[in-house]
Amino acid sequence: MSARRTAGVVAGVLAVGAVATAVTVFNLPDTPSSSAATGSTGTKTTEISKETLVDRESHDGSLGHGSTSVLAAGSNGTVTWLPTAGATIARGKALYRLDNKPVVLLYGTLPAYRTLAPGVKGPDVKQLEKNLWALGYRGFTVDSTYSSATADAVEEWQDDLGLTETGRVESSQIVYAATAVRVDSVTVQNGSAAMAGTELLKYTGTTLVATVDLGMDSQRLAKQGVPVQVEMPDGKKLPGKIIKLGTTVQAGQGDEPDTTLIEVTVGFAGSPAGMDEASVTVYFTSSERKDVLTVPVAALLALAEGGYGVQVVDGATTKIVAVETGLFADGKVEITGDGLAAGMKVGIPV
Repeated sequence: MSARRTAGVVAGVLAVGAVATAVTVFNLPDTPSSSAATGSTGTKTTEISKETLVDRESHDGSLGHGSTSVLAAGSNGTVTWLPTAGATIARGKALYRLDNKPVVLLYGTLPAYRTLAPGVKGPDVKQLEKNLWALGYRGFTVDSTYSSATADAVEEWQDDLGLTETGRVESSQIVYAATAVRVDSVTVQNGSAAMAGTELLKYTGTTLVATVDLGMDSQRLAKQGVPVQVEMPDGKKLPGKIIKLGTTVQAGQGDEPDTTLIEVTVGFAGSPAGMDEASVTVYFTSSERKDVLTVPVAALLALAEGGYGVQVVDGATTKIVAVETGLFADGKVEITGDGLAAGMKVGIPV
């Protein structure tokens, strides 16, 4: 995976080197002087700007549906139906059928881990009841208690699914995911015998996301909720935001050790239109300076006594002003110096 600083920064730094070779200013004049006194053989001018300077670092990534999750059989039986790769499964629909009984997708973050029946209390009860309510079943209060009214609603739901009306929900009967899922691949064949824990399929989310693997030396860029820009294959840049962070291990080649990488997932406000899996470039903000004075990097002059200056041009006269440099980005550099202000003209050696 490659990392690229903004091309303008590299070009600008090279320009500074060129200026340092061609221009040497031995003393800073206290009064205006002619441009010939600077040793420059010719100049063009540009204005000092006041702006927000952003240094971005780019990394190669991929557009797709994000990392996959494994769905395993919740009990023993024969697989009698599986969805096809690429299918989208929403709340209340079957993810697969075992012994011709549907295993249903519900929305939630807490995995199904026990049998729910009258008298049971807890957050998993409330999660189930929220799903029953969303599916149109009523007559109970959505709370943390599995009441007889909840059992009645479950029986009605089981009847609609073609299941025996027990009023109890076994953990093997349901699977929870945060949202609807997209089937990435199917692992077994229809008719296969499955034991509890047997992998049946892999799934992802349904929305497109960008994923990037960063080296540990770039972990400063990986912060939850931070905005980024994603360059699509057609050259358009879309705003995005880091929505998930994880780690992955890249196997070493030969005698090289394995490498731990930071897996960054970037989400979009709206799914990129007309896009599918593709290579993209993700631009992270490395540094940002708001409302600072900037000039093109090429306007910097290397001073004999060390440091840099700029040639301030005022009509027919010029003077050299020593500057402190700050952030370099997009071919520009942040500067501070005595008497400098936005709108002043500075020379660029040519």
